[in-house]
Amino acid sequence: MQLSRTALPLLRAEGRPGVPTPDLLALPERVLQFGTGVLLRGLVDYFVDKANKAGVFNGRIVVVKSTARGDVDAFARQDNIYTLCVRGLEGGSKVDETIINGSISRVLSAAHDWKAVLECAADPALQLVVSNTTEVGIALVSDDVAATPPTSFPGKLLACLWERYRRLGGAPESGLVIVPTELISGNGAKLKSIVLELCRENHLPDSFLRWVDGANDFCNSLVDRIVPGRLSPADATAMKARLGYDDELLIMAEVYRLWAIETSRDRTRAILSFSQADHGVVVTTDIEKFKELKLRLLNGSHTFTCGLAVMAGIATVKQAMQAPAFAAFIGRLMVDEIVPAISGPGLPAAEARQFAANVLDRYRNPFLEHQWLSITLQYTNKMRLRNVPLIEQYYQKFGTVPQRMALGLAAWLLFMRSTEAAPGAHVGRAGGREYPITDDRAALLRELWGAGGSPVGRALGSTELWGTDLALLPGLVDAVERNLRLLEQRGPAAVLAELQQEERGDVRLTKE
Repeated sequence: MQLSRTALPLLRAEGRPGVPTPDLLALPERVLQFGTGVLLRGLVDYFVDKANKAGVFNGRIVVVKSTARGDVDAFARQDNIYTLCVRGLEGGSKVDETIINGSISRVLSAAHDWKAVLECAADPALQLVVSNTTEVGIALVSDDVAATPPTSFPGKLLACLWERYRRLGGAPESGLVIVPTELISGNGAKLKSIVLELCRENHLPDSFLRWVDGANDFCNSLVDRIVPGRLSPADATAMKARLGYDDELLIMAEVYRLWAIETSRDRTRAILSFSQADHGVVVTTDIEKFKELKLRLLNGSHTFTCGLAVMAGIATVKQAMQAPAFAAFIGRLMVDEIVPAISGPGLPAAEARQFAANVLDRYRNPFLEHQWLSITLQYTNKMRLRNVPLIEQYYQKFGTVPQRMALGLAAWLLFMRSTEAAPGAHVGRAGGREYPITDDRAALLRELWGAGGSPVGRALGSTELWGTDLALLPGLVDAVERNLRLLEQRGPAAVLAELQQEERGDVRLTKE
């Protein structure tokens, strides 16, 4: 049996919870979604489906496939219904849930169904536009609003807004809430600026520009959920047996979810009513706090730790969390150093500790295989953007060396000691193993290592690497030098084990 509308009565008869009912599948189309990817289906569409089932939002999603990759046949075969497996840890307890999502009404191809997309854009019931077209999707490209379709995502969005304006008369209440989820800072503001520039390039009337600018709310947003997508072949076979039906669209997501949306408009808050159905949707006047928490505690702890893990021969984050010394290091790094560095009037320490507890649950997720080596991609730039500000903030507050951050810096420097296996291809070695280094700064670091003597002072003092001179921070060069020698002599696993012993056990995080 394949999942589809015809299968739903059978599933309801079996008493399965949360199976979409006919009235849910007949709700009006209130959302236009650009992108068919797993992040949107595992996060945005999850929230809409949950709210519909709670009787809160009461609207479905028209999905636009903007690229030429893939097809929409699987959606058609299943009447746009799919299964989401939510798997992981929450509050230390295992979660393994399957949800049949009925929030999508149609999937349209921009290349073949553009007229239908424009018809949807002109529907008075439409209120919300969401997108995930990758970071390069929000870019200014000269585009023709009259093309079928325009080339770029901003061009397509502009064509939809122009159609809506013409058909509905430009009334203020016909404006849309537009929430891009692309992972760039200020995504809503950037998208708006590009759309307005394309308005001018296409010589559209000033009255339309004023409507775009004033009647539509382009919201900055931040999304945070790991959605690996398809299950492995073995897991997919086991899941099929467990569910009792085939699902070509089945995907998996972790338990943690966050969609922070920035707006100051009461009308927008009312339209985003699905936020009432799940605490993972946060509608607020300022999302900077959430960006800081994610960048420093999640991304930053990854970056401080990835080199240690790879050089110790630990492949995945899950495996690291199963090693007590690694788990203790990551936990104490977050709670004892990162949380104090970022906490302040706008970000209470209790809230930061709660976020750290959630991050540790995510790291321990037994269903995810997050590779440490993939985290080392552009390691140096990540260290600069995510962690150098943390080191500086810690010094500003406490005036002393953050010891675990210093160990993380030493691990970065040792990881980056490389040889050139081929022109432009750098590799490192640790414990008799060879690993690739994919970093635009690899050649520079190889020169620093080859200049003779210790590279620590030269590396930390390089304003080319950091935009600042870290060697001026009191005691940091000595601390990184000491940790580097320990790592060279004993290896990361032994160093972390000794550190754990000195600190008398693992860190314990509890929910606030």
